[in-house]
Amino acid sequence: MATILGIESSCDDTSASICIDGLIASNIIANQLVHQNYGGVVPELASRVHQQNIVPAVQEAISKAKIHKNDIDAVAFTRGPGLLGSLLVGTSFSNAFALANNLPLIEVNHMQAHILAHFIDDKPEFPFLCLTVSGGHTQIVLVRDYFDMEVIGETTDDAAGEAFDKTAKILGLPYPGGPLIDKYAKLGNPNAYKFPEPQIPGLDFSFSGLKTSIMYFVRDQVKKDPDFLANNMNDICASVQERIVTILLNKLKKAAAEYKINRVAIAGGVSANSGLRDALNSTAVELGWEVFIPQFQYCTDNAAMIAIAGYYKYLKKEFVGQDIAPLARMYF
Repeated sequence: MATILGIESSCDDTSASICIDGLIASNIIANQLVHQNYGGVVPELASRVHQQNIVPAVQEAISKAKIHKNDIDAVAFTRGPGLLGSLLVGTSFSNAFALANNLPLIEVNHMQAHILAHFIDDKPEFPFLCLTVSGGHTQIVLVRDYFDMEVIGETTDDAAGEAFDKTAKILGLPYPGGPLIDKYAKLGNPNAYKFPEPQIPGLDFSFSGLKTSIMYFVRDQVKKDPDFLANNMNDICASVQERIVTILLNKLKKAAAEYKINRVAIAGGVSANSGLRDALNSTAVELGWEVFIPQFQYCTDNAAMIAIAGYYKYLKKEFVGQDIAPLARMYF
């Protein structure tokens, strides 16, 4: 039996989790509300709040799992990618905890962990395709094994989550705006307004042009009618969400056809979007896909996915030394 302490601090959520023999016993997430005042994550503030939250989060994770710190066999932590100051807090804590308790350290790639979150509950067979969509990343990944992954398509500019959040800012919605667009979209007509779909070759994505077209559309409509946003918010959000989801699924369909794979998963914060989930399930029925979608608590940044990734690395004895340093940019 292996008990893994997982630590996640790549952006603005401080999270700690206990994984016991491949099962998640606790998953504590401390959110940071301070960023709402600034319309986005402020890196310096994020790292300071991580310092305040990390010890209580770990204590609660251990307590909720009903174990003692002496029961822990290894510490897994997010090495990257992410905000360097935030990563430093998690890496430093993990180093210190492991050193004080004579435990091995396990580095985890944040993006791989999002994919491995699928092995917390439903466990897809290999190979499968995973569409990983978050505020900072949009990727299609060919997953051959737990740590044999290949990025076959990615964004050339903005990520899908960034497109949601920046659109929300254009619409005057508070941060984080992505969930609010999803909320209003449920009440609107997705065909009310037509936004362009970028024509990017291959399996890569682009969202910067879409974001710009939305900005000009809103500017022009508000000039004609100052109350345009207030009177049409539901339809605007539904139309924007429809276009972003269409862009994502069209590339995913193309990837599935090219690689002849019908097992498809989604991961990352945007995988919590109801429009994307519904569209993926509809596509699965249409094309005969086997679809895997994590629980909501495992979609956004969380330590459970770090702990489960750490568990599989622990089985392979893939440990790192105390000289390990975080990487703001970390690739597969």
